[in-house]
Amino acid sequence: MDTGQGTTAREGWGADPALAGVGTAAPAAAPRRVVVIGAGPRGTSAVERIVSRAAAAERSARAEGGPAAGAGLGGAPRVRIDVVDPHEPGPGHVWATDQSRLFLMNTPSFYPTASPGFSFEDFRAAGGGEAELSEEEAAELEALGRNEFPPRALYGAYLRELWRRVVALAAATPSVDGPHHHARSAVAVDPEVTGGYRVVLDDGTVLHADEVVLALGHVPARLSPEQEAVGRASAGLGAGYLPPHVPADVDHSVFPAGEAVLVRGMGLNFFDLMIALSVGRGGRFESTGEPAGRALRYVPSGEEPVLVAGARRGAPYRAKSVGDSFVPHGVNLRHLSYERVVAAAGHGVAGRVRGTVDFDRHVWPLLQRDVVEHYYRALAQAEPHLFGGGPDGFLEELAQILDAPADIGDEVWTIRVRDLLREAAPEAEFFDIRSLARPFAGVGHTSAEGHAQAVIELLEADAAGAARGEADPEHLAIGALHAGRLLAKRLVAEGIVDERSVAVQVRGWFEPLVEGLASGPPLERIEQLAALARAGLVKIVGPEPAYDFDDERGVFAVSSPWVQAPPIEARWMVEAMMPANRVAVTDSALLRGTLASGLGRPRRRVTADGEEVPGSGLDVSGADRRLVGADGSVRENLHVLGLQLSSVQWGTAIAAEAGAGPHAGGLSLADADAVAASILTRAGIETPPAAGEAPDAAWPGWVLA
Repeated sequence: MDTGQGTTAREGWGADPALAGVGTAAPAAAPRRVVVIGAGPRGTSAVERIVSRAAAAERSARAEGGPAAGAGLGGAPRVRIDVVDPHEPGPGHVWATDQSRLFLMNTPSFYPTASPGFSFEDFRAAGGGEAELSEEEAAELEALGRNEFPPRALYGAYLRELWRRVVALAAATPSVDGPHHHARSAVAVDPEVTGGYRVVLDDGTVLHADEVVLALGHVPARLSPEQEAVGRASAGLGAGYLPPHVPADVDHSVFPAGEAVLVRGMGLNFFDLMIALSVGRGGRFESTGEPAGRALRYVPSGEEPVLVAGARRGAPYRAKSVGDSFVPHGVNLRHLSYERVVAAAGHGVAGRVRGTVDFDRHVWPLLQRDVVEHYYRALAQAEPHLFGGGPDGFLEELAQILDAPADIGDEVWTIRVRDLLREAAPEAEFFDIRSLARPFAGVGHTSAEGHAQAVIELLEADAAGAARGEADPEHLAIGALHAGRLLAKRLVAEGIVDERSVAVQVRGWFEPLVEGLASGPPLERIEQLAALARAGLVKIVGPEPAYDFDDERGVFAVSSPWVQAPPIEARWMVEAMMPANRVAVTDSALLRGTLASGLGRPRRRVTADGEEVPGSGLDVSGADRRLVGADGSVRENLHVLGLQLSSVQWGTAIAAEAGAGPHAGGLSLADADAVAASILTRAGIETPPAAGEAPDAAWPGWVLA
């Protein structure tokens, strides 16, 4: 692939929109130049969609007996693609193939994809196919089951193979020149007076572009004032402080054996740290032969530090339930539906919104009914003895209560459910899924040992429930909550939920709830954490931990108001989280310059008080995600994909769901597809409508399989 210098030639730059259409007009003298910044999964998806759509247009033209797209003027290309990323195209930074094999994906093999027709599961099932795999990768792929969680490095191998296929298809597509990879960083995008953009690389190279796609993924972020102050002070006193980070970038050898390491955060980064400082230090897990929850024991090497972890809820995310589908097969949302919410929003027959809905009033009450119904359905199967008159009659009466009109609020129907439980199943408690996010609510401990035992019991119970899968009432209810989350994402993305409701309700309480319950680690990680806690190598402090740094003695300390115990002190502290995904605090030179020049701006969000403040992501317009400038004008032909869309897409995913449509788990691919369709139309290549433009639209142009 070409990594040479960009050209400054402008002759025949771009295609006349009036001449668009395959075989109906001669192509421009020079191809339309597209620069994709970022070659990780999102950039790869963008390039794949452009190439596949162009190839499909050529096939369609040949089938109709006309000239293939781009065949005019001696077959000159219609579009040239340049891709800028200092890392390997495909895996990019986060999915680098040389990172530790201990770091696992947070989704099982059957789920993720970066293209509509070639998923990781296709890659796994074919044993890599024609991919050039190392011996280690080949062995991992052969041993990996469909429901198992692959190493992140192995997903990187899939992305590398996807990129290879895209390059091969592009080479066989006359209308496409490229993709040409530039192994540099882009530091600026500047508009040109004559139209188009100058993309400046860190070595001074300038790429001229008609179209720019920002597919940046995770970028560095400025530290908060507290983090910056602690980092400076600790460095001067011989203490160690690790700010938010990408786990694969960390040198885990710096943490001394036997010493305490304070860890703030118990999300996915925590589990990477946990495994790197246990198995990565020579320890091992052994089977105990006991049931799930106590299935493992840890055999230490003696080289491990002691992790002292804290999180607001006083516990880690819940384990992912065992199953072979993204949403449990037993989940069927009877109450919450897209159509029901759309009707509440007052959509016209033409699909135009006459109003919006409030999440707490119009969405959550329906989803909560589904969650409650799924819980008691599973409970009736698992423990029928709880229902004196038999579970069937109870479930019928429960369904009648839950089928009450949608405008009856939670406090009305929940009272009726509580009354029903007192009569039909007095030993069963009313299930409030929100309480699962507060496992120690109303519970304090007078000693650190008492709290440690309570945490171990919580972890063991969670692992046992996750192992039961759909048969476990709590985990089936979490599955229903997860299904509602997917629908909520669509409602938010389409603007059906009011913006203030999104900011205050969806992001304020629903997102933390659903992330903590439905986006947790593999069951294996909770089993391992329980084993490490029993071995005394991981200690979890109580809820609402308070962290401090003594700048005289050079030690960190943590304590919880829920546990009566002295603060735990340590010379080391880790922020177990990724860099903040907020463009206003970015440390990316490219994004800083984009905002400073007014080329782009953060999208504004509305607070509970009605005040407008900068949101986390960039402001964009249209299905093809064109950047909006500081003056409110739309930057034609400058598109945004991925994490920087977080202000308009709640819960921006790391990957699309294999086999999902554009309105379900394929939203990230729908964005890339809409951008590709927009770009190719202006290049004079006629393609089908973008996949996201109609509910039943198929993914057009996939020809790599």
